[in-house]
Amino acid sequence: MSNSNLHTVQHTSIRAIEELIEEFPFSIVIYQKDLQIRIANKRAGSLPNVFYQNEEIKRQVQRCFSQEDNSKERVQVIDGHKKYIQFYYMSELELVSVLIMDDYITEYEKYKSESMDLKAIFETSYDVMYVSDGEGNTIRASSGCLELWGKKENELIGRNVIDLEKEGIYTPSITRLVLEQKKKVSAIQTTKEGRRLMVVGTPIKNEQGEVIRVINASRDITEVSQMQSEISEMKRLIAGYKQELMELKKDKTEKVKLISYSKKMEKTLELARRVANVDSTVLILGESGVGKEMVANLIHETSDRKNSPFIKVNCGAIPENLLESELFGYEGGAFTGAKKEGKMGLFELANKGTLFLDEIAEMPLALQVKLLRVLQEREVMRVGGVKPVAVNVRIIAATNRNLHEDVQKGNFREDLYYRLNVIPLSILPLRERREDILPLASYFIEQFNQKYLTKKALSAETAEAFELYNWPGNVRELQNIVERLIVMSDGDEIQHLHLPEEITNLSSNKDKVQVLDILPLKECMEMAEKQLLRLAKQKYSSTVKIADALQVNQSTISRKLQKLNE
Repeated sequence: MSNSNLHTVQHTSIRAIEELIEEFPFSIVIYQKDLQIRIANKRAGSLPNVFYQNEEIKRQVQRCFSQEDNSKERVQVIDGHKKYIQFYYMSELELVSVLIMDDYITEYEKYKSESMDLKAIFETSYDVMYVSDGEGNTIRASSGCLELWGKKENELIGRNVIDLEKEGIYTPSITRLVLEQKKKVSAIQTTKEGRRLMVVGTPIKNEQGEVIRVINASRDITEVSQMQSEISEMKRLIAGYKQELMELKKDKTEKVKLISYSKKMEKTLELARRVANVDSTVLILGESGVGKEMVANLIHETSDRKNSPFIKVNCGAIPENLLESELFGYEGGAFTGAKKEGKMGLFELANKGTLFLDEIAEMPLALQVKLLRVLQEREVMRVGGVKPVAVNVRIIAATNRNLHEDVQKGNFREDLYYRLNVIPLSILPLRERREDILPLASYFIEQFNQKYLTKKALSAETAEAFELYNWPGNVRELQNIVERLIVMSDGDEIQHLHLPEEITNLSSNKDKVQVLDILPLKECMEMAEKQLLRLAKQKYSSTVKIADALQVNQSTISRKLQKLNE
């Protein structure tokens, strides 16, 4: 080729190079053999003068021309900035190109730092991270993968999630679900190691909407699941026990008879059965031990609420600082020692049933206000709560004190008293219904005979002593003394000598008949006659013998016994 043709080719090539280097995103300077700049793109215009004056760069260009180094890469500090520089000798054109990539090292170090930060986050995250490409091939997994899936990171990388799913490493593959649905997926995953994971899979899409990455965050919920299973089992057991308790209480109610031969007591019980059909608040009044809880239970069991809870709370037995949380419940963290999940109160537990508030007079005045709100609004506010909870509860209250007097003394709220005293029921003490003493005693003897496998009975003298005794502890005292006599006495007959001192002192009094209270003479004579007839009936086997002992006609005895049995 002639020199003119060579010059033409070179000129054409150089013009093409000029056009080409303008497209590059970095600075390019092309040197001639005399170390003069032949070509430079526009980006090279931003290079500082120190670059062109740099002797080290010139020496490297010179070595390329001498073909000592045909191609060379190096990092050079120019004007305080690190530059990535590449030298290349174009032998046909006898030119050396110098490529200068601005701030390459800075960008590289920044990328490296960000990469390290990302890796630290990847490894220290509470969730185990799992990254796959758009084909489901595993790209990265954090170190927790060994504990969850039984595989190290290098054993997972490169494996396709479908193959891992078929091997049972995890089921289902959340990545597969994300790729199929092309959207975020949350699901429970089980692993070969027997763990349960809560996995959230998130798709990363390109500009065309194609999924190019799937990032999974997996959290081990095995212990949570086990705890939930245990809680569910506990709830099931509690429900079972609750049902058994309700059945036992129902059986007990059916078996325990409210025994009464007193006309006044019968009227009270009849009123209790009548008010059971409505939801009005009932206030039961009476001395300790007369059977207020039995009457409350009778009302519940004959009402439409009988299949729902009957919960009793003794307002005088629970310390004042605990009574509020027991009745109304509390929210989590309401006070020191409170359960973090909070607790339902007795009002909520008795929902759709009956709550029996015994010894209501012992309730502190501050809580009486909250009780009044429940009665008025039919809702409770838990301790520490801000949202009321609706309740459907029938309230039955009881007390052995005179609430009206407590109201006058300022010990009980008047508005609450009238709210509770909608239907008052007064239970007579046992001394005022003596005709119930022996029937109740016989009932308790039968119960304790079954319990202790005995066959004991009262002697006539003991029965007489029972009727003469005042029973300050009422039915409860009678029940306790009968049990004591069944357990402690010898033989099948409970003799007078087995009785406690407080009863024998009274019955051994020289007066055969005792009057313990002022009452109309006619009523007193009728009561004495009834007691005398019952004692005689127990002692003698025929009306003839009874008439002989009482020194009256047999026909009179027959008539009076018939009237007694009516």
